[in-house]
Amino acid sequence: MLEALRSHLEALLPEALTHLESMVRINSWTLNKAGVDRVGQLTADLFAPLGFRPERVPSVRADYGDHLVLTRPGRTDATVAMVSHLDTVFSPEEEERNGFTWLPEGDRIYGPGTHDIKGGTILLWMTLVGLARHAPDAFENVTWRLCFNSSEEVLSADFGEVVGRRLGPRPLAALVFEAEGRSGETRRLVVARKGRGTWRFTVRGRGAHAGVAPGRGANAIVQLALTLQKVHAIADPARDLTVNVGIVRGGSGLNRVPEEAVAEGEFRAFDTEAWADAHARLASLAGPGEVRSIADGFPAQVHFELMARSDPWPRNPGSEALLGLWQEAGRAAGIGIEPEARGGLSDGNQLWKLCPTLDGLGPSGDNDHCSERSADGSKLPEYVLPGSFVSKALVNVLALRQLASAANVHGRG
Repeated sequence: MLEALRSHLEALLPEALTHLESMVRINSWTLNKAGVDRVGQLTADLFAPLGFRPERVPSVRADYGDHLVLTRPGRTDATVAMVSHLDTVFSPEEEERNGFTWLPEGDRIYGPGTHDIKGGTILLWMTLVGLARHAPDAFENVTWRLCFNSSEEVLSADFGEVVGRRLGPRPLAALVFEAEGRSGETRRLVVARKGRGTWRFTVRGRGAHAGVAPGRGANAIVQLALTLQKVHAIADPARDLTVNVGIVRGGSGLNRVPEEAVAEGEFRAFDTEAWADAHARLASLAGPGEVRSIADGFPAQVHFELMARSDPWPRNPGSEALLGLWQEAGRAAGIGIEPEARGGLSDGNQLWKLCPTLDGLGPSGDNDHCSERSADGSKLPEYVLPGSFVSKALVNVLALRQLASAANVHGRG
């Protein structure tokens, strides 16, 4: 089977890259609803010949595109969810400004979404085409749910619920087709991701004339600066806990003691205890500040808000078991597989509690979220390595054959 499968996937690659080019040439910035929905339609059409029927699920935000769920019922009640997303981070104006479009060059293909994550969707398609041809019993055995997030790049809050409601009574796995990591020729699959919290501190002081009566004021910017030093000190490299101050703004004129100042940022951690500790320490900074009016002691007030949260995905037995399947498949194909804990977020953060989850099943490439190119090569935009598709699809097929065959143990119902 192995060599026949490899030959089939190699023959399939030109068609796969043609489909990828069609997707990449459609702008699907998260806020371009029409473009996201066009990519969704193209995706539904791509998988229809394999027997998948589409379901479009409106986002909780009307200005986002529809989530897409493609379903192919199997012989058993076991379900495998395969996850990708439809959106990218690049606006039409940015793509035009930087001339960022489909561009094969050497062993790379540059373009928006080639790596994150339209390339992952195409590798998902190659995987299922290969499985259907070379392991038809396994392909027929389970119910496949292909779940495409319309707004992953802005951490869609509702997508985890969309997937969770469709997992069925016996979910075998959620498999996320974000790009793989690389260590030389060894492929790295994601078994853990940091959780993230975004925060806002708002300091309300008291305005005053900066030249006539500065002592009446309570300077909100000075107080915010003092508070942010404490925020920065919460970071702890020993616990893989990061804290970033990302935005600061305040004041309205040089001749005024500023009455308000705002800062926003984020914190991340792999460990749920470290995440909760950071949240608690940030919240504890709220209250009366050190900066006070000289005239009457009026204190600047510090207010804390947790704007959004995505819980950590820690290493766990379910993800480790899936990793073992892929490592076994890698050995059969002569490809090394090792685990990776990744600091960035994915849909896996929402899914790992629902069923065993594995990430990084997409192709290789680099420079996600970058559209710039400089003449000296110091800036290069996002690209994918087309040479990584066949070998990765090969490993995915071998692992899925084992996973889907195990569904026979219980049968339907």
